[in-house]
Amino acid sequence: MSSEGTDKRELILNATESLVAIEGIHGLSMQKVAKQAGVAAGTIYRYFNDKEHLIEETRFHVTQRTADIIQAGLSDDMQLKEKYITIWLNIWHFSKTKNAIKSHMLFEQLCSNQSEQDTLKVKKMFYKIDQMFNEGKAQGVFKPLDNDILSSVSIESSAALARRHRKNCFQIDEEAINQAIDASWDALINH
Repeated sequence: MSSEGTDKRELILNATESLVAIEGIHGLSMQKVAKQAGVAAGTIYRYFNDKEHLIEETRFHVTQRTADIIQAGLSDDMQLKEKYITIWLNIWHFSKTKNAIKSHMLFEQLCSNQSEQDTLKVKKMFYKIDQMFNEGKAQGVFKPLDNDILSSVSIESSAALARRHRKNCFQIDEEAINQAIDASWDALINH
């Protein structure tokens, strides 16, 4: 795909994302997307088969961007706990932003009929998190549980705390963040 083609595809995906955030998925039309993206309506069909395909690709677009943010700064040479803290803090910082709210709302709207193949594609986007959990289990550091369960009892606490912090339910300082990281790490490890 040419640079121009990639740019137009990106414009269309971003326009779809914006429209779904404003009007919801049911208010989405190809004409509105074309107008928002500044392209002809027929141009959309050069990149997407139909509205369903456009919605599916928009979901993957939003999910990939989120995965990139959450997994930023990870490297294979990092220690296990250092990887965990990086992921936890990435989620914490991202979850406090308006983009996180928008991404979560979009994901909820766009994920109504996710196939097993789609679930696997999304899982691959978050492969560094799976690698960390698998590494921890292989080393005998983490409990031998499914990665989704490990995620739920550990790093997802970061997003929950950030949402409550963002809504001004309570303020959390750096010391409390470190305590939360330690507590969620403790939930993962074998004792």
